[in-house]
Amino acid sequence: MGDVVVIGAGIAGIQAALDLANHGIFVHLIEREPSIGGHMAQLDKTFPTNDCSMCILSPKMAEVAHHKNIRIYTCAQVEAIEGTVGNFTVMVKKHPRYIDESLCNGCGDCIQVCPVEVYNRFDAGIGVRRAIYKPQPQSVPDIVIKDADHCIECGLCYDICGLDAIKEKEEDTTIRIPAASIVVTTGYTVFDTCKKAQFGHLALPDVITSIELERMINASGPTGGRVMQLSNGATPGSVLFIQCVGSRDMSIDRPYCSCVCCMQAIKNAMLIKEKYPETEVSICYIDIRAYGKGYEEYFERAKSMGIRFLHGMPSDVLTDREGMIVQVEDTENGEVLVLHPDLVVLSVGIGPADGTIKIAERLGIPVEKTGFIKPVHDAVKTVATIRPGIYVAGTTTAPKDIPDTVAQAGSAAMLAFIDAIRT
Repeated sequence: MGDVVVIGAGIAGIQAALDLANHGIFVHLIEREPSIGGHMAQLDKTFPTNDCSMCILSPKMAEVAHHKNIRIYTCAQVEAIEGTVGNFTVMVKKHPRYIDESLCNGCGDCIQVCPVEVYNRFDAGIGVRRAIYKPQPQSVPDIVIKDADHCIECGLCYDICGLDAIKEKEEDTTIRIPAASIVVTTGYTVFDTCKKAQFGHLALPDVITSIELERMINASGPTGGRVMQLSNGATPGSVLFIQCVGSRDMSIDRPYCSCVCCMQAIKNAMLIKEKYPETEVSICYIDIRAYGKGYEEYFERAKSMGIRFLHGMPSDVLTDREGMIVQVEDTENGEVLVLHPDLVVLSVGIGPADGTIKIAERLGIPVEKTGFIKPVHDAVKTVATIRPGIYVAGTTTAPKDIPDTVAQAGSAAMLAFIDAIRT
């Protein structure tokens, strides 16, 4: 039997790797970030059950880390792919971590002594990290990484590490991996709100994105699970969600629906209401797309909790001496409302991950006009591509929620399994 390479280690890549490994196939799981887990690791709860996101994800991450048939390559990117189905060669560049992975035990002593604080991308900008750090609280692999761009080489981490696991210098390495088939699960990136400057994100302190709110609500996040106004640290008396920021918008060439934004906003609105019953929560929307199993019931539950749904979209977020002003017409009754929210949450859409086009070029497969990888629209093989032996799953091909992502990852894994056993 041949090996399988899985590119991307979010929930789709993790599920595909586990499905293959549990069928006896050796899997090479490649992730460009320092930890596996992807965007799901940033979330607090999942809809429509409000189950803890990491309660679902972290056991899978741990299983991947300890599975005898899976090898994880973090800080790694695919540079080239040669060959055909059953006989691929994948060239992987592994970037330096500046840590001896065989020695580091993840104790975190080096993090405590590091004097440098920088923006933490995992916390979406509302938290900080050190120049030597763990990417997330439940990182896999459970070891640190040194940020060479921000490290001032003070030497404190070298002194504190009793295992001498921290390296001053390290170079890129290239790895050749033979594989029978390849599964691409490179995921997504969130919309850049600077392209919709009228909503005031980064200009107004109390305008945040949905992913920033996720990190606020999360107990492991920088605010310890407390939703607050960034300008004064108080609990907001009113919160307004604005939907479809970066979705269904021809003016920025993003005509598609991002699928998850409506349900994510409903989920977070409910979580805010549960924590702060006196807070007024409103959602401005174009259409509520609650299409999945239990989703409509979830929507109705939100309405029963007193969450207000306004069928209309504001054009901008303005300010005066009293705070923010948002004007919106509720098109269901023609009423024009002038709102004064304490906190505005922009439900940002999702698009193809950075580097998706380059990966597609190296794989020799096409992309859609939207930038997502184009699968073969076949009634049987919905995860196949025009190149035999290469399969795609999850938000690599289009926006989708976690259940659909996991289901598609399983489908791609089984097709890759067939190629592997034929080799």
